[in-house]
This record gives sequence, C-alpha cells and structure tokens, in this order.
Amino acid sequence: MARILMVLSGVDYWTLANGTKHPSGYWAEEFVVPHRILSEAGFTVDIAAPDGGKPTPDPVSLKPEVAGPEAPEYAAYIEQHAAELAGPLPLSEVDVDVYDAIFIPGGHAPMEDLAHDPDLGRVLREAEAVKKIIAPVCHGPAALLSANLPGGRWLFEGRTLAAFSNEEERLNGTADVAPWLLENVLRSRGGTVEDVKAWAPHVIVDGNLLSGQNPASAGPLAEKVVAVLKDGR
Repeated sequence: MARILMVLSGVDYWTLANGTKHPSGYWAEEFVVPHRILSEAGFTVDIAAPDGGKPTPDPVSLKPEVAGPEAPEYAAYIEQHAAELAGPLPLSEVDVDVYDAIFIPGGHAPMEDLAHDPDLGRVLREAEAVKKIIAPVCHGPAALLSANLPGGRWLFEGRTLAAFSNEEERLNGTADVAPWLLENVLRSRGGTVEDVKAWAPHVIVDGNLLSGQNPASAGPLAEKVVAVLKDGR
C-alpha cells in the first residue's frame, strides 16, 4: 500500500508583526483527521519535521469553543500517537523515493519554520520532479514557499491552489498582527489562489498538487489523496 510523509511544523510559536512570539503549533484537526483517514485506508503514515523540531498542537485548536465538540477526541488521538510525534523523522533524512505523497497540515507555525526550511525545499523539489502527490492544507501551503529553483524562481509558480484566505485570517482576528498574509505571498510568488466562502470546505486539484483552504478542508483533502492513490480519481 501507499506510504505517506506527513510534514508538521517543529515549533510551538508564531512570531507576530511586532516581534512577539505567540503560542502556536500545528492545527490539531488538520493532523488528526487526515492521519486517521490515511491510516484507515491502509496507508503507512510517517511523521516528519525540521531537524530538532518537536511538533506541538496549537493550544487553541484543542479548545472546544474553537475546535468544536471533537476537541477531546483530537487530544486523545494526539496522545495515542505521542511517541511518533515526539520523535519525528528529520526532514534532512527523508528519502523521497519511498513515499507516494506528502501531506502538510497547517496552523500558523508552518509560516514560522516550514516556509523557510531548506531540507523541506529539497524534499518538495524531488517530489515535484517525479510528480508525487503534494497536499498542503490551510496554512500548510506556506511550506511550499521553501521550494525554489536556481535563480530564486518559485517551484510552484503558475500553479492553482487553495490556502487559508485573507478573509479567514481577518475573521480569525489575526490579519492585523500577522507579519505576512499567506494568500498575498502565494500570489506574489506567482501562485493562483482560489478561495470560496470563509470556513467552507474547499479542495483544489492541479495535477499532482492537491490543496485545501481551511480546517474543514483537511478531511476532504485526505479523502482525495486516498482516491487518487487507490484508483487515480
């Protein structure tokens, strides 16, 4: 069966525009729901992070008033996989050849480390070269910014994708404190970002690049990855 590399941020903070470090991490739903879907499909899922990183859930993503009644379930699932999360595969050691897809959950933390990680850039370039599935969700597309070609051209220039929108950032109350807005930067690098109504599930397929807009898109994106890997749909 297929083997999936799930890349998580390795930091527990996000540096705001004023330089302060705000508690952050990966968004719990965007790890738990896809990890469960991919695992139940019979796939092997390996967790990776930047060298020395320690994936940590954003504390807000485990609050029922934000994450909904599933929050305790997310916390329990994370606890069940505590050993894997405590010892992720370093990105510098990833052999792209053994994987069929790369899945990248969001949370603001990927904007802190994954967006600039040279090892992840290497992984994405190698995966794109042989058209393996690359599937980021929400703020996960920030990780794609790590992948540049000689001369500085962005690897994903000209591609169409979904990502956490400016409107969602505004409604989330974080637009005014963000050092940069993901949608704006993806567009400035040459990406075509297609948004739908805030918080609605939205998945875009552009060849081997599959992407989701927000937490509600994490499950549908994982299901799409399963469908493509199992029968090419």
